[in-house]
Amino acid sequence: MTNKNKLTITLLSSLLIISCQTKVKEKDLALNTSIIQEHSIYEENPYLVEFDKLSPSYILSKANEVEDFYIKNIKKSGYTGSFLVAKNGQIIYEDYSGFANKRNAEQITENTPIHVASVGKVVTAVTIMRLIDMGKLELDQSVSEIIEGFPYPEITVKTLLSHRSGLRYYGYYGEVWSYKTPIKNQDVIDIIKSEKVDLDFSPNTRFSYSNTNYVVLASIVEKVTNKTFREAVRELIFDPLEMKNSFVFDDLDKKNDVTQSYKSNYTPMHWDYMDSTYGDKNIYVTPRDFLKLDTALYSETFLSEKLRKQMFQGYSFENKGVRNYGLGFRLIEMTNGDTFTYHNGWWRGNTSSYIRLEKDNVCIILFSNKYSKLTYKTVDLSHHFGDYPVGNLEL
Repeated sequence: MTNKNKLTITLLSSLLIISCQTKVKEKDLALNTSIIQEHSIYEENPYLVEFDKLSPSYILSKANEVEDFYIKNIKKSGYTGSFLVAKNGQIIYEDYSGFANKRNAEQITENTPIHVASVGKVVTAVTIMRLIDMGKLELDQSVSEIIEGFPYPEITVKTLLSHRSGLRYYGYYGEVWSYKTPIKNQDVIDIIKSEKVDLDFSPNTRFSYSNTNYVVLASIVEKVTNKTFREAVRELIFDPLEMKNSFVFDDLDKKNDVTQSYKSNYTPMHWDYMDSTYGDKNIYVTPRDFLKLDTALYSETFLSEKLRKQMFQGYSFENKGVRNYGLGFRLIEMTNGDTFTYHNGWWRGNTSSYIRLEKDNVCIILFSNKYSKLTYKTVDLSHHFGDYPVGNLEL
């Protein structure tokens, strides 16, 4: 987006909120203006993006399509969570259901942060890219130049972001954990430094998805900023974008204060020694907040055009196929030349799906704290907005 364009329309200048309880019809809009409420979700509009304003007729038509899909394919099976679909930074449809804490009868609303599992890797990646934009990091910088004693000079910031480092998933370090004491990010770093666990492969020779990469990235953020990851993400992402209901969770002593996680029958999920690491997970966000981040990624005042392009291109071509991984985003490089961009997540009972259809300025978000694979059905909603794939997408 050029400088001359970015001043035209404020980022997410308005939200159009559609009632999710009944069909929205043209006559309803004429008779009851409260069906669609327009308001700013920013107080000072810190980032500017050009978007065409959607017509009421388009919104009503798409809202009905989205609602039909959502009810028939997801919600009718007892699914609960937070669901939002937006185009041009404007919400077309949203729905909130279920319990943030069933014991206390605390319901999920538009302001309820949910553990978004691996979708949080997008937040971690953007935090790193912001630091690169600020000149505090380099994409091809060796981790050993940042973290003293890191033993693999071939591993760079980019190979971590793109899952090409060769670092084994720390959940498989069975011989070094006690299974009683919670694992912290520094513990993972210390094990890597000790070289007690081998690399799975030589760095940058192939792709292998590993949460360890994003634990290390969070530690890089802390080293560079001299702040906790929680504080750094707040200052670099959440505060600038006014994501007021989002946070990094890094204190197991406060586990009862956050939105709880459940099995499909609402039996509470357990907490254990694997629940203290962050960067790879443990980021709590609402869909409305996440929409602010999605929309900011169209703004060159938030992130430079060069870095945005690097985020949304693939880096792994050892195996033939359309699936790839960018820098914090999964990609499907379609035969028509377009790229389908997304990230899914799962941790305990939390399942998450974030789809970014950049060519059409569409954002699809579904977060749930009650386990269900139906979260990943959102891919089938994409083709309502363009020529996009259908079928299940990998985590």
